[in-house]
Amino acid sequence: MSGHSKWHNIKRKKEITDAKRGKIFSKISRLITVATREKGSDIETNPSLRLAVEKAKEAKMPKENIDRAILKGSGGGKGEVYEEVIYEGYGPEGVAFLVKGFTDNRNRTVAEIRLLFDRAGGSLGATGSTAYIFGADPENPMFEIEVDDAKKAKDLFDLVEKLEEQDDIQEVFANFTVSDGLEGQLQK
Repeated sequence: MSGHSKWHNIKRKKEITDAKRGKIFSKISRLITVATREKGSDIETNPSLRLAVEKAKEAKMPKENIDRAILKGSGGGKGEVYEEVIYEGYGPEGVAFLVKGFTDNRNRTVAEIRLLFDRAGGSLGATGSTAYIFGADPENPMFEIEVDDAKKAKDLFDLVEKLEEQDDIQEVFANFTVSDGLEGQLQK
């Protein structure tokens, strides 16, 4: 019975889930490192670190990994220096995007983000080109663009997904909504 090894099937599924968890852990670790570097390693006095540690616990990140990230941020241990980056751009249909992340190499990250926007039919904008749309609360933009074409809505969701899959990217905000009639079509 060739090809019916139970362990082989389990191993394949485990590799996939481990890869996803690893990506999530590395994003959270960067978040913890930057929060520690900015305001110190005391969880009681550093609200951004407290929030990052809570995210880590929700993702079931091991305590050793959390401690290692805090140590790296406070100057102990070896490691890269992460800096916060914000990219702004326009996707298909003129939809505005605000992308936040942490990177150890700005040039590599901007090239990757630019490529994703280009492939989706959009463009990476200059600093301030979409920031006014998102203001202080990026989750509630000043205005939203309603997309009523299923293909264009799928392209926008694909762009958001590809941006979120980038290791250096923490959050992606966009100012589009999908018309009510399309929601059922997109879920199929």
